[in-house]
Amino acid sequence: MNNTYFNALFFIGLPYVSVFTFFLMTIVRYRTHGFTYSSLSSQFLENRQHFWALMPFHYGILTVLGMHILAFLVPRQVAWWSSVPLRLWIMEIGMLAAGLLTLVGLVAAMVRRRANHKIAVVTTASDWVILALLLIQVLTGLGVAMMHPWGSSWFALAVTPYLYSVATLNPNLAVVSVMPWMVKWHVINAFLVIGFFPFTRLVHILVAPNPYLWRRPQVVRWYRRPAAAGR
Repeated sequence: MNNTYFNALFFIGLPYVSVFTFFLMTIVRYRTHGFTYSSLSSQFLENRQHFWALMPFHYGILTVLGMHILAFLVPRQVAWWSSVPLRLWIMEIGMLAAGLLTLVGLVAAMVRRRANHKIAVVTTASDWVILALLLIQVLTGLGVAMMHPWGSSWFALAVTPYLYSVATLNPNLAVVSVMPWMVKWHVINAFLVIGFFPFTRLVHILVAPNPYLWRRPQVVRWYRRPAAAGR
């Protein structure tokens, strides 16, 4: 495929299709299938593996996502912070650790859904698709961190202007079109995740921000009717 057409398709067309699908389908799903606006948790079927998979994943992904959002909202401040070598190293090592934590949790979640029969029964095709997309996103993110370091600096100075240009309906491919292929695939896959988001369990994030990460452990007691007398 011609490089110009490739860039136009994936860095102009795909972002708008993904964002349009995200907003349209989240609203449609909420209005027509409101009950499914839930994580549809399988924790009650199995809890030990669930804890060791979801806790690392949540802490890791929230840290990484928070840094991406920060670099988008205040790029100058992020670039200023990264201008000091020590602070840059701290940020790079911290984000790499968070990415690895995300990977460990995600792989554990995938193994759990595959190996545990009770969990496998309630796992849908959309679950596997979003897990695969998230795995690609994490792996490409780690690849970028190791092959093209100092991302906290060049993301704020290069990728953020592109994202702003898309948000203002005036896409500027001058910078993103010359990015390495690993970076391009990371950006493309991010838009695929956004577009597929409304068809997954992840929609619960939009309506139920809950204190899962810091709440106290919950005790669940099952009520069983006493056996009939004489049995």
